Amino acid sequence: MPRPPAPTPAPGAPQGRRAPRRPPRPPAPEPTGPQRLPKLLARAGVASRRDVERMIADGRVALRGEVLSLPAPLVTSLDGVTVDGQAVARPEAARLFRMHKPPGVLTSNFDPRGRQTVYDILPKDLPRLLAVGRLDMTSEGLILMTNDGGLKRVLELPSTGLERNYRVRAYGAATQQLLDRVAEGVEIEGARYGPIRAFLESKRGDNAWIEVMITEGKNREVRRVMEWLGLKVNRLIRVGYGPFVLGDLPVGRLDEVDPSVLAEMRRNLAPRIPAPATPPTA
Repeated sequence: MPRPPAPTPAPGAPQGRRAPRRPPRPPAPEPTGPQRLPKLLARAGVASRRDVERMIADGRVALRGEVLSLPAPLVTSLDGVTVDGQAVARPEAARLFRMHKPPGVLTSNFDPRGRQTVYDILPKDLPRLLAVGRLDMTSEGLILMTNDGGLKRVLELPSTGLERNYRVRAYGAATQQLLDRVAEGVEIEGARYGPIRAFLESKRGDNAWIEVMITEGKNREVRRVMEWLGLKVNRLIRVGYGPFVLGDLPVGRLDEVDPSVLAEMRRNLAPRIPAPATPPTA
């Protein structure tokens, strides 16, 4: 399979390969009235939407003193909303950061076994940040982090088609012909993985460096697919996520994406974001 040329990055974006554009969906209308409470709390950086829904189910969220019973009530603002008895601050403008995750660090905000997480190495003067997707403990490289739960969800949605780019070192008999077997996707133990672009970069003995590009980001997808091909991954580095690349960002450090680049990316993604279903009113 011939290697396709890299598309030109968006103006102002970090340099790197971008995912090929899919046919755009009709744009989702901007909400002008009541919105789902989990969405607003996620935007305020309280937690992800899914975690907020769990918090509501656990009776931790109240509106004007009354504990909520509906999982996703409609509200017009966060006025009168409390979480664990504390008023919720109005959401700040969305911010996005690149982080170079070291190996041996968890992408989690808490570990009951006391292992180090990405939150342990964040500067203390930042707002509460949410990781976009995750890398497993032994993987390393680019993690995107944001204070906006809505932005986190958009960046994670498979429908946005953002390509995750990895450099993988694997042990085994790697050939380009072997890697081409997953170009149209593959099913492994009942789990379906979409098309995967994989290119053999170099070989030295029984170890090979492989570039892998996916758009779904399912749990341990790259490792499982390589194992299905008979290759054992011994190093995995995420080097790109959509238009953002790891570049020369030092290990354990993070920097903020320029707001104009973030705004441009959101405009480009808007046609590919599905409109949410309408929940019941509180």
